[in-house]
Amino acid sequence: MKKQISLTMLLLFATACGPKEKVTRIAVALPLTGDIAALGQGLNRACALALEEANAQGRFQGFQVEMVSFDDRSDPREAVNVANRIVSDPSVVGVVGHFNSGCSIPASQVYARAHLPMISPAASNPKLTQQQLDPSWTYPRSIFRVNTTDDVQGPYAADYAQKTLHAKRVAIIHDKTAYGQGVAEEFKKRMEATGGQVLSFDGVNVVDKDFNALLTRIHEENPQLLYWGGDYAGGGLVVRQARGVGITAPVILSEANFDPEYLRVAGTAAEGTFITFLGAPASVLPSAQEFVKRYQARYPNDELKAYDHWGFEAMSIFLDLIHDVGPDREKILAALPKIKHQGVLGVTQFDEKGDTLNKTITIFQVKDGKFIPLT
Repeated sequence: MKKQISLTMLLLFATACGPKEKVTRIAVALPLTGDIAALGQGLNRACALALEEANAQGRFQGFQVEMVSFDDRSDPREAVNVANRIVSDPSVVGVVGHFNSGCSIPASQVYARAHLPMISPAASNPKLTQQQLDPSWTYPRSIFRVNTTDDVQGPYAADYAQKTLHAKRVAIIHDKTAYGQGVAEEFKKRMEATGGQVLSFDGVNVVDKDFNALLTRIHEENPQLLYWGGDYAGGGLVVRQARGVGITAPVILSEANFDPEYLRVAGTAAEGTFITFLGAPASVLPSAQEFVKRYQARYPNDELKAYDHWGFEAMSIFLDLIHDVGPDREKILAALPKIKHQGVLGVTQFDEKGDTLNKTITIFQVKDGKFIPLT
């Protein structure tokens, strides 16, 4: 009996002291709590699915790839805190994140200093990648994104307002964030450049929740269209209260309102409103249909969110590069600008700024409580 116990202990000791598989990590930094937590949680699930599938295929030999998630709470200061925690871990070779432009821009500078590549699955303010072309930028070009940008989305919405909806006199409201104000400014620039008249340009704090005084004043201006730059936490309230004060003009909202939560917040007031979308949602993208099936099979009790396929793609790009060049920050950083990735978004390649070459926009209208694509 003693010999058996001794042999067992020896085997356990040998196993514990034997060579351990190296661990490589991909960080995922998203809003996992707060008003738009549902969007961050959806992206987190999509990233986890990409990693699960890669591991199931046995793609990595000699090392283990893990995902570690961080909650930036949609707060720029917390995003910087998160970024500093991420770069302090030498096993992290890439970051999927952040979601908000206001979080992504300051956090990206932390990653760049550490030569840690990041791929945003949603941040759309052009400044995120443009900063890398500034002569004062002394870091490597480490910032990439798989989604279209607001300097495409804003002008598209302005052109649609004038050419299709025949609206020349517009009122603009935004949520004062880098994303919301940024896309609103792009809309404003195109409207004015093409002969439109911007009657008002107002920023609101979404936490206030009551915009009736502002909307009453806008109603008196008699706009032919109302534009909202921001996410659904404010968009649903603005649309509902706009209808409540008597504004009947068409409303166009930016892409962060393409979510069932917008329909729930706005209620019946959502009917007839228009939403621009960066690229195309998974539901109407042919290359994403298999992903949709796998996602729904893996998460049968969760809604597929508008950005989930972008998160899956960002994670998949990192996983491909880890497989191809190894778990090394510098090698991944060098390979990213040259990729030609075939995936759920079709073909993804990056320009000199780190932006995707896919520049398409889809516009939807809410009809019978559903998002119906018009283009």
